[in-house]
This record gives sequence, C-alpha cells and structure tokens, in this order.
Amino acid sequence: MTDAVAASTRVIALLGDPVSHSLSPRIQNAAIRALCLDGVYVALRCSGDDLPALLRALARAGGGGNVTVPHKEAAFRAVDRRTTAAEATGAVNTFWLADGEVWGDNTDVEGFTAAVRTLLGRSAAGGRVLLLGAGGAARAAVHALASHAATQIVIVNRTQVRARELADRFGRGRTRIDVVASMDEVGAGAFDLVVNATSLGLHAGDPLPLDPAAAPPIEAALDLVYGRAGETRWVRAMTAHGIPTADGTEMLLRQGAAAFRRWWSVDPPLDAMRAALREMPVS
Repeated sequence: MTDAVAASTRVIALLGDPVSHSLSPRIQNAAIRALCLDGVYVALRCSGDDLPALLRALARAGGGGNVTVPHKEAAFRAVDRRTTAAEATGAVNTFWLADGEVWGDNTDVEGFTAAVRTLLGRSAAGGRVLLLGAGGAARAAVHALASHAATQIVIVNRTQVRARELADRFGRGRTRIDVVASMDEVGAGAFDLVVNATSLGLHAGDPLPLDPAAAPPIEAALDLVYGRAGETRWVRAMTAHGIPTADGTEMLLRQGAAAFRRWWSVDPPLDAMRAALREMPVS
C-alpha cells in the first residue's frame, strides 16, 4: 500500500455480515505494504440481497475481494467462472476479474488443509473426523478431508438436508461420511480431529459448539472461528480439558495468501502477514 490512496488504487474488499471482527484487513494490508503495491483492503458489511451487485461491481472496477459468512454460497452463484475448488464445494470466498469475466475460487480448501497439518503434524489421511456444521466453511473442510483420504467424517448438524447434501457430494472413494442431528447420535469411538465449522463463537454469549466435558475422546480440535485475543472461548475450554486446540488464524492466513495470489499474481509475503497477526493488540 502506497503512502496515500490515489485514483489508481485498487480496492480489495471483504464482503459479509458480520465483518467487524475480521483480521483479513490487517494481514492483507500488511502484505500490500510489504510489496509496495497500489492497493487497499477494506471490510464491507452487506446483506445477501446486495452481495451479487456489490461483488461484481468491485471486480469490474478493477478490484476483487473475499466473501465470508453467510454469503459464500450466494457468491458462488454471482460469479461468471469458477475454479475446481469452487465447483467442488459450491462456495466462493475469493473473487477477481480476468479476461472480462468475474472469477470465483474457494481458497478455504487450501487454508484448511494447511491448518490441519499444522495442528496434527500430519495430514488427515486415515483419520476419523467429527465435523460440527454444514455451511460454506464445512464444504471446504469436507472437500479437503475427502481429498486427503480421511477414513470417516461424522457431520453433526441440526438441519439434515444441508448435511446430507455434503455427504452425497463428497461421500465417495475411501472416505465414509455419516450425518447425525446431535452429539447423542455420534456413538462410541475416538476421533483424530474435531472441527467447529459453525459460526458459534463469532458473537459474545454464543454457546460452545461442543462441550468438552461431554465430548468423545479427541486427539485435537480446530476452531474455524478466530478471536482477536488469539483464541476463542471454545479453544480455551478444549485446551483446559487437555485437548490440543487451535483457532482459525492459521487457516485465515493460508487462505488469505492463496487469495492474494489471485488478485496480484505474485507470491504473498507470509512473514509480513504472520507478523501482522503477532503484533495485533489483545484488546
């Protein structure tokens, strides 16, 4: 980012509701500054009705952006062309203009894969995974887990239609996908990983997505939500029960790096992006 915003400055925006909690502007603007690019990254709260027009206008004006909850599936419908990851998941979290068309990608897949490997020290291959939620973030997680040959994914979601759609879409090959409506139906057995792919934790006062005292044996837990203090309430609760747990910052960083490549066609400065997260005030 140059010293001042000019008429030539590219605007890259995060679209969602809510967006005030987002750390994406911090890490993306740090990357822009590190490479002295003429751009700025902002967060814009928008409704589902406003999303398609706003997304397309930003892209066609020479910018681009990210899409967060609850608009990733709407963004999939709003773009002209989609990458393989976007087509596979039915969700778009990154958009840009290329050759006169608005493109969409799902960089959450790459980000999730990197976050799992960082937490477990290995891929999810051969593992048993408990997945909480069936929205846009869950789609990326299931696609990544199935692509890396997890043995079984158990999806817990009250809305069975959405969860079964995921099972039908990705339940093939070496990965078995089961769908249940509550933890009471999960049954016995340990899990290599539990993933919170719900939005619980975004708002103060949200219930825990899974009570660690009532959880089955778990090797590790990954919260796709992240907090400004470096961890979420669920991360603290799971950690207090002796379960290695991480929030969504590693996934945020890695999906953001993949998105940066789409917008700028250069490799992102990961060190600068990590530093921006480390230097973030706790308050």
